[in-house]
This record gives sequence, structure tokens and C-alpha cells, in this order.
Amino acid sequence: YSLISVRKLDIPTSTATVVGRHTGEPSKVACSCLSSLDENTVVSAGWNSQCFLWDLRSSSGTPISTVQLPGKAFGMDVQNNRIVVATSGRRICFIDYKGGKAEVVLDRESSLKYQSRCVSFFPDGSGVALGSIEGRVAVEFLQDLGVDSGGKKKYAFKCHRVNDTVYPVNCLTFHPRNNITFATGGCDGTVVTWDGWHKKKLATLPKFQTSIAALAFNHDGSKLAIASSYTFEEGERDHPRDEIFIRPMLDSECQPKAQ
Repeated sequence: YSLISVRKLDIPTSTATVVGRHTGEPSKVACSCLSSLDENTVVSAGWNSQCFLWDLRSSSGTPISTVQLPGKAFGMDVQNNRIVVATSGRRICFIDYKGGKAEVVLDRESSLKYQSRCVSFFPDGSGVALGSIEGRVAVEFLQDLGVDSGGKKKYAFKCHRVNDTVYPVNCLTFHPRNNITFATGGCDGTVVTWDGWHKKKLATLPKFQTSIAALAFNHDGSKLAIASSYTFEEGERDHPRDEIFIRPMLDSECQPKAQ
């Protein structure tokens, strides 16, 4: 996606086509989040406090469904036909997509005291993990939506801190096979893996030159893609170049710990 538009890239021809646009002033409608719901449907959300669903097969440029959010979208994830969006005002919004229509099924306040920056579903859909600008991660469950948490209760923990300096948590991604372990990346330039079920830290990877902007495991979790890119948390200044690393992951860095 670009600043205000969602685009589809045809890899063999390197041709990009516009799927849809977030209309209005770019500074107020920026398309800040994008996820794939299925092979034909993508979801975008932006600073105009709206969430759109787009049909990749359509050339109309019109969303198939639009949902009003409680604030600017800062983070988003999808799980089957359910969408979660972390917005300004510390709101966490859950949206279900059924029968060609999307609607909010739960809008609640985050358990974190400061602005959320990223959110991700547990692979089984039982809960979400949230990262905030204040160097914390919260794990929350979805009993309010009738999802069994196995008796687990929400909790939060500190991370990405160096002495008295607190860094934002920019990104969070779950391991695709272990289900309960995830990796976080922060403005301190580190990637840390966690066991979200047993509340354990697993490993800290060697530090990178600048902020970690995005993370993604491959299909079996044997590799982790790491985007190292300054995220302007300290404003305009000289900074290392943007880089993407592919790191093989050890079992000891991703396997859940015994309770």
C-alpha cells in the first residue's frame, strides 16, 4: 500500500494496479494498516478512523464493506473472518466479516496505559497480544466473544528497555507452528522471542543498528524476516540505511518452555 491507496502487484510483470483509495487529505487519511483476509479479499485501515474491505478481483475501486473505527488505526491483524484493529484512544476493535458485510462485534479499552502500536492474534484465535509505545506487551483473551481461554487471564509485561530508557514496541508476530510463542521488535534495535502462554522470555537476538520496523516468520517458523529501519522516534536525524535480514531460527529461540 502507499500513503492513501491499496495496490495489487503482479509479480511476473511487475505491474501495479490500484485496488482502492482512502480519500481525503493524506495527512488525515493515511492508509496505515493492511492485511489479507483470504486470497481475494484484503483489509485496510487508516487515520481517517475507517476500515475497508476490498475485493482484489474488482476494478471498481469501491470497498465491499466499510466499518467506522473509534479512532486512527495504528495496528491490525486478521484471523479467519475476524479482524482486530488497535486505534488511538487506546481502543481495541474486533470486527467480524460474514455474508459480505463487516461489523464491529467488540470495542473495548486496551489494558495498556499508553498508545498501542501493534496487535496480533494468537494463531488459534483465543486472544491477542498488543505492543505499546511504552515498552510493554499485553496478552488479552476473548471471553467477551465466547472464546475459551483455557482459564488464562490477561497480563502485561515490560520489554525493550535499556536501564531507564523505554523504547516503543513496533511489531509483533506469532510463530506459525508453536502457536503460543511470538517475537517482538523495538526501537532499541532488538528482537526478542517470548512464550506468551507461560509468561517466559525465550531469547534476545543480537542487536541491530537501528529500530526494528517489521517482523515476519516464514511458513514453518524456521526463518524470521527482520526489517531494520529507523522509525523517526527521535525525529529527523542521520540514521543507518534501511535493511532486511533473513535469520534462521533455532528451536531453543522459539520452542515454548515447560511451565
